[in-house]
Amino acid sequence: MRTNANTSLREEQKRHTRARLMTGAKKLFSTRGYAAVRVDDIAAAVGCSRATFYLHFAGKVEILSAIAAQSTVPSTLRFYEDLDRVLEAGSRAEFVGWVTRAIEWFHEYKELLPAWDEATALEPEFRELARDGIRALPNAMTSYLAGWPADRQDEARLRVELLVAQLERFFTRWAMQGTIDVSAEQAAEVLADIWFPALRAPSGAS
Repeated sequence: MRTNANTSLREEQKRHTRARLMTGAKKLFSTRGYAAVRVDDIAAAVGCSRATFYLHFAGKVEILSAIAAQSTVPSTLRFYEDLDRVLEAGSRAEFVGWVTRAIEWFHEYKELLPAWDEATALEPEFRELARDGIRALPNAMTSYLAGWPADRQDEARLRVELLVAQLERFFTRWAMQGTIDVSAEQAAEVLADIWFPALRAPSGAS
């Protein structure tokens, strides 16, 4: 009984330390980007040793990947499941609402975007994770894909992937670089003009 209690306590301590490391890393990545942060910085931020860090993570790539898996990946999938519903409803007004929510989502994760971009450019492992994440989004849109013929499924997926890329690039230029001067409302309307028709299945498809 005592052994079980001790084991449970150790497991809880491990989970707590892992969570603290992830919280500390997220703050550092948000303020300093990816390349400038060292493993020693993350360990020091939570008051543990470098050795303790490596008990939980193999390195910076793994902890950033864990942060993404914990928060952004599930929320992104839910967003594109919702887009599937919006497209099935066939309402442009609902699509504008979805784009508006997408812009708000980017705002929520604005501080981490530079770190993700740096890691994608620098780390092949994270680049593969980002690629898999983008590929997973069309697969969450089952109704949308069902509306496209079998010989155009790759094209259907590509359209969603290009939507993801344009939304991210727009947000970077608009909210982070300040090189696009437009209101969120106007941006949502114009993006809807472009993408609402572009995501419709071809007529006559089964």
